[in-house]
Amino acid sequence: MQTAMKFNQCVQPQAPENSDNKVWKWHIQDPASQRLTWNKPPKSVLVIKKIQDASLLQPFKELCVFLTEKSIIVYVERKVLADPAIQADESFAAIIQKFCTFREDLDDISNRVDFIICLGGDGTLLYASSLFQKSVPPVMAFHLGSLGFLTPFNFDTYQSQVTQIIEGNAAIILRSRLRVVKESREKKARVDEKGIIMTNGDSEGSRKAMQYQVLNEVVVDRGPSSYLSNVDLFLDGHLITTVQGDGVIVSTPTGSTAYAVAAGASMIHPNVPAIMITPICPHSLSFRPIVVPAGVELKIMLSRDSRNTAWVSFDGRKRQEICHGDNITITTSCFPIPSICFRDPVNDWFESLAQCLHWNVRKKQNYLCSKEDVF
Repeated sequence: MQTAMKFNQCVQPQAPENSDNKVWKWHIQDPASQRLTWNKPPKSVLVIKKIQDASLLQPFKELCVFLTEKSIIVYVERKVLADPAIQADESFAAIIQKFCTFREDLDDISNRVDFIICLGGDGTLLYASSLFQKSVPPVMAFHLGSLGFLTPFNFDTYQSQVTQIIEGNAAIILRSRLRVVKESREKKARVDEKGIIMTNGDSEGSRKAMQYQVLNEVVVDRGPSSYLSNVDLFLDGHLITTVQGDGVIVSTPTGSTAYAVAAGASMIHPNVPAIMITPICPHSLSFRPIVVPAGVELKIMLSRDSRNTAWVSFDGRKRQEICHGDNITITTSCFPIPSICFRDPVNDWFESLAQCLHWNVRKKQNYLCSKEDVF
């Protein structure tokens, strides 16, 4: 696949490995007019559905039947088809036989899927992001959940909307992700004289590194400890501050309207190349959220004089402890999420602000009456 693209700073998608197997490409003139076109008609789709949600069974079945009639290969997780309600539906059994199945964290389908359809709330898009640690196919998200800030499509007219996407020439918004590397010391288990198993941090040379792609945010918090969180924050190798409070949120522009805005941060449009740093209940009145350029490298470490450990989570998942000597490095990922728009990036975003967050909704002020209006 040959791609024609022009980006600045952080949003620099790279052509995936074995790119000749891909049928999609991006023609991009500027961040406000990004379009998705197909080199050739898409042949496969990944359908993501929230597990064991009875309200999504009928939409899921209707969509899958429609896609198979379009001669599209449908990929579905095995645990989705394990739902007893789906297994008991004899009329759907013939369609299930045509599906391709996979297992999370075990099977790599990155080079098999041409685009993704999400059924549910915003969590389905976050889950889709977690399945692809490198290049991500275009994502079409239907609003069938509780909030729906990231899911602009209404399922009532799914047939015409899916057909339009298959035919190509759709607007997309590239939602940047964070590339997060957590390095920690390996712990050795030993048995003392009394037979008690104990663990100690190993030498500096023995370290374990885990990498994550994050769409919303990285959250570092104090966990169950009664003490303040006490972590050092570095930017491009320079210590910029020590966070004392309940924790800190490092978010993408997409994540700015999630946990970050609840903690008092501003809302940033996803086309803005930036990373937001938001303290959680800081023990300082002057510690305000800040926005830094997308190209910087952030590092978070537990302060030497911290009274206790901290905890970290990635898009609300993979929660784990941070100990002394551990560090978390955060940069902007080279693999954004190409999210298909209902209309365009600007209108979709402000529509979500108005409909989901009720942004600037209030009773209007009455106008002043003049004598001419009275008489």
